[in-house]
Amino acid sequence: MTDASFDRWGPNAPTHPVILSVPHAGREYPAAMLPLLRLPPARLVALEDRHADAVARAALGGGATPGGCTALVQRLPRAWIDLNRGEDERDPAVDEGARAGTRASAGGSDGARAARLASGLGLVPRRAGAAGELWRRRLTDAEVGARLEDAHRPYHAALAELLAAARARFGAAVLLDLHSMPPLRNAGGGAPARLVIGDRFGRAAGARFTARAEAAAGAGGHPVALNVPYAGGHVLERHGDPANGVHALQLELDRSLYLDAGLDRPGPDLAATAALVRGVIDALADELRRGARSSALPPPLAEAAE
Repeated sequence: MTDASFDRWGPNAPTHPVILSVPHAGREYPAAMLPLLRLPPARLVALEDRHADAVARAALGGGATPGGCTALVQRLPRAWIDLNRGEDERDPAVDEGARAGTRASAGGSDGARAARLASGLGLVPRRAGAAGELWRRRLTDAEVGARLEDAHRPYHAALAELLAAARARFGAAVLLDLHSMPPLRNAGGGAPARLVIGDRFGRAAGARFTARAEAAAGAGGHPVALNVPYAGGHVLERHGDPANGVHALQLELDRSLYLDAGLDRPGPDLAATAALVRGVIDALADELRRGARSSALPPPLAEAAE
């Protein structure tokens, strides 16, 4: 199914307990955005999880495999509005509807929000890395409100609906929020992580799900880190509710694992990376199967795809 801002792959009524989310891979830049930009859209690639949707599609056997995961994949770019930021993360420097000082206390989650706003990575990003400032002018409250109404809220409403349906069917549900990251550097020596699992330091998922995801992610032989430097953002904060049977994990992939040498187009290792992601999905489903009250769970995704 295609919405105005995102695609839904797989059945509307989930037939698998893992729901996949890909919120940052959108590349459809709205025409209304172009006159507002200081930069050409090609310079905004730094904000994209470049072709993470291609990894997700390959992991799901083409996107709509019978018995496979249901996935939500955002089509609009992160530069338009960031689905992994809360509605309270509006940046006064770029957004006339923001309240100065919003969520800017020094510690905990508020401190992380303040750091993101300071770096220009709020609900509507202000900067695109080294490319610099995005917008020719501040956006009005109405402009940002329209982006919330047309893109941000529908995505999260659809995700909440899918997770509730999966939990009702299987007794619990798991959200896997798929992202990509630039290659990390390890200042302390040793091999830097090429995959990062985030569970908001245990707040978004049960420890057994995090452990299974870590083990599956490491099966490809690449170094895996937990919560550092990416612990998960608004998607996990909003939807992860392990006490009530919804476990949410973020998976960050080093872009060099699946893109070409220029980190721009899908590369020769995309299939292997997609198989690794599918292994994480299967492991999470198996862990849920072990502890779920219901025995009516489907086979692992790799089997369902055959």
